Amino acid sequence: MRSLHSRLLAVSAPVVLLVGGFAVGKEWVSGIVWPEPAVVDPGPVGGPPSDARVLFDGKDLSQWQGGDKWLIENGYAIPQGGGITTKDGFGDCQLHLEWASPEEVKGSGQGRGNSGVYLMGRYEVQILDSYDNKTYFDGQCASLYKTKPPLVNACRKPGEWQTYDILFTAPRFDEQGTLLKPGYVTVLQNGVVVQNHSELLGKTDYESPPSYTKHGDREPIHIQFHGNPVKFRNIWIRELQEPQGVYPE
Repeated sequence: MRSLHSRLLAVSAPVVLLVGGFAVGKEWVSGIVWPEPAVVDPGPVGGPPSDARVLFDGKDLSQWQGGDKWLIENGYAIPQGGGITTKDGFGDCQLHLEWASPEEVKGSGQGRGNSGVYLMGRYEVQILDSYDNKTYFDGQCASLYKTKPPLVNACRKPGEWQTYDILFTAPRFDEQGTLLKPGYVTVLQNGVVVQNHSELLGKTDYESPPSYTKHGDREPIHIQFHGNPVKFRNIWIRELQEPQGVYPE
C-alpha cells in the first residue's frame, strides 16, 4: 500500500488563484474529499467534552467491575478490596483521570501512593507518589511500567490532585496473531508531556520482560489496587477514529 504522502503527490494539482483578474499565486489542492470534522464542545477545564463517555462522575462506579467495593465520598473514590475494570472494552482513545496520593506520607519507593492505569488491561501507566521519593526510573510516576521512564518528574506534593491525559493507539495484529503495529502512548501529567508517543514493547509486568500476545481490538481498562488509598475522580474517555478521505480515481 502506498504511503499517504505518495498518494497526495499522485492526486495533487496546482490551482491558479485569480483576484481582480490577476494571478496572485498557486494553491496546492490534494484532491481528497474529507468528511467534515464533528463539532465538539470542549466543556469546562478538565472536561468532559461533549463527545466523551463519563466513567466516573463522583457518584457511582456502576460502569466498573468491582466498583461496589470501593469507597465513594466527597466526589472521589478510594480503592479497597481490589482493582476495578471497565465493563466495556476500548481501543484507540483519549483517557482523562484525576488522582491524589495520600496526604500523610507512609512508606517509600514503590510502597508510597502506588496504583496504575492498565490500558487494555495489560499496558500500565504507573501511578506513584514520586514527589521526593526515589525508586527505579522505569517504575516511577508516569512511567510505562518496566518499559520507559517519564521525560520529567511532574508530580505535585502528596495529597494534591493530579491529572493524567493519556492518548493511546492500540497495537494491531493479523489473524495469525503476528504483531502488525505496536501500541503507542502519550501522557500529559498536570499538563506536562511526560510520555511522547512512546512505543509499547508488550504487556507490562514486574516479573518478566514486556511481550505481545494477540488480543481483541477493544479491551477493558483496569485501575490497580496496590494497597495504598490513592483517590480518583473525574474519569472520562473519548474513543478516537482517524478520518477516512475519499481519493479521486
